[in-house]
Amino acid sequence: MRRFTAFLLVLLMSFGILPFAAAAEPSRMVASFYPIYILAMNVLDGIEEIALDCMTAPDTGCLHDYQLLTKDMMKLSDADALIVCGAGMEAYLPDIAKQFPDLPVIDCSRGINLIPEEHHDDDEDEQEYNAHTWLDPQNAIQIVKTISESAIEIFPDQKDALQQNANAYIERLQALDETLKEMLLPIKGKRIVTFHEAFPYFAQAYGLEIAAVINEEHENTLSPAQLTQVIEAVKAAGVPPLFTEPQYSAAAAYAVAAETGAEIYTLDPLASGEIDSGAYETGMLANAAALLEAFE
Repeated sequence: MRRFTAFLLVLLMSFGILPFAAAAEPSRMVASFYPIYILAMNVLDGIEEIALDCMTAPDTGCLHDYQLLTKDMMKLSDADALIVCGAGMEAYLPDIAKQFPDLPVIDCSRGINLIPEEHHDDDEDEQEYNAHTWLDPQNAIQIVKTISESAIEIFPDQKDALQQNANAYIERLQALDETLKEMLLPIKGKRIVTFHEAFPYFAQAYGLEIAAVINEEHENTLSPAQLTQVIEAVKAAGVPPLFTEPQYSAAAAYAVAAETGAEIYTLDPLASGEIDSGAYETGMLANAAALLEAFE
């Protein structure tokens, strides 16, 4: 059969007839969740040889306690690399390493000055870090550099396109940072209360003080004692504005507001949203506008 197939190919070629070859499948990179996907899609923009997929749905939100699904493992089964936020955001990474030991994992917390988290469990020995690194544009720039440099190592043939995309996006992110600094300068040093611990990098970047956090673990319901503690902290801080997040219930924030008289606004941690290459810039500018509104 092989000899016949070879003879048939030679015969077809002798008459100038070439059989149609199946189009080569593009290489695939997978981002763990929405904010990393948005940053990566700008690095890979227009490079048809590399497809980008998001492992989780765009409305998933932060991955602190995310459990891997069968469909997630299927997406990773033929991936050339997995891009993760790192800094503890993806607690399931050991499971992926067991299942796919040869899968390159690009850790986007590399090169970022991570903010340590205070331990709330006396039995916890290992230092934990705040994983919401992308909410400082300078960190987003470092993430873009990590993605592009790692992608170049994996796909050296695409070096020029990857570098060009990364440089162009970094210019946009640098411009965004300058704009945000100018916008937020009038409220530098102001205190805010956030829904959960998503905004330390943002606050650090623009000189804001997080006076209290309503719910340190966003998926938990506050006990009466915890609610009282937050109310007292808000009062002690001079009743700064409260900021909820669009991904989660604002019930606790409204309870605090009812007891303190604090005004409620929204800050988006950009952990979910629309699939758009400019979504990061749009979201960060909207957050700045919300902060300015709160302090009018």
